[in-house]
Amino acid sequence: MIIELADPTGTLLREIENKKCTRNVVAKTYALALRSSVETDWGRVNRAIIARWSVSALKWIKNRAWSGKCFESANDLREGSNDGN
Repeated sequence: MIIELADPTGTLLREIENKKCTRNVVAKTYALALRSSVETDWGRVNRAIIARWSVSALKWIKNRAWSGKCFESANDLREGSNDGN
């Protein structure tokens, strides 16, 4: 299955600005954007993540996105040490 985001940069920036979106929600979209053939402005996205959360949160989001852990179930997250908020 192929999933394309029409505007990965815009989608990520809207999620980052939305206080209801957790780091794990952003990590899921980040993961989809990594695999998309549509260009993403990673510098802009990463700066927005740092502005909202921190450099360590950016590392956390990247790790979750690259590993696919962001797609684990909510029960799996609750059992871990960090719930992604």
